[in-house]
Amino acid sequence: MKKIEKKIVGFEVITEEKKALAEAANTEATQTEKPSADIIQMHESVERPDMLIGSTYKIKTPMSEHAMYVTINDILLNEGTEHEQRRPFEIFINSKNMEHYQWVVALTLLISAVFRKGGDITFIVDELRAVFDPQGGYFKRGGKFMPSLVAEIGDVVEKHLKMIGMIATEELDEHQKKLIEQKRAEYEAKTEKSASASEEASEFPADAQLCKKCNTKAAIIMDGCLTCLNCGDSKCG
Repeated sequence: MKKIEKKIVGFEVITEEKKALAEAANTEATQTEKPSADIIQMHESVERPDMLIGSTYKIKTPMSEHAMYVTINDILLNEGTEHEQRRPFEIFINSKNMEHYQWVVALTLLISAVFRKGGDITFIVDELRAVFDPQGGYFKRGGKFMPSLVAEIGDVVEKHLKMIGMIATEELDEHQKKLIEQKRAEYEAKTEKSASASEEASEFPADAQLCKKCNTKAAIIMDGCLTCLNCGDSKCG
């Protein structure tokens, strides 16, 4: 017998039926939570497997006669389950040009450490692309401006993260695509310029301006409005 020392403010009769329902609910909650404990998330303690999935990207700039090759290896977590995910694990940067050897090695170690840290690593793209070369940047094939070699490495990292689904790919809708094609056709018909060597190197008009949104030399003036033929950005809305 238990002595009641406090004032009774309410009571409930626990029947066998209610007791059975409560036990069933506790069992179901335990079974639901158990699989989540087996889900492996990316963190520093995850061991490197013997084999990783890798992708290699080539960077060719007018700053050097030798190309640079960026390899990003991914690890597959929770393989074969509904929680399967592909995460970048390490990065390697190689080139015959030894001029940038020290900072390239440092960059590979730091980026790889960020990859293995886990969590949201997409911030590294903005950090790398914010680096400007004091001697000036350069234009890639296609007319996109790169403020530095480090920024182009950031561009490669972004491309890879989009490929494995960590960054959503922003695609133009059908209306924007039709508008860009219309603007381009009108501009080419108006200028009536023959294709030159510079135009062959770029899919956009040779006298196009640099778009501040996508950093591509693809902005043209049509009807007094600056419109980008690459991303669709327009000063006229």
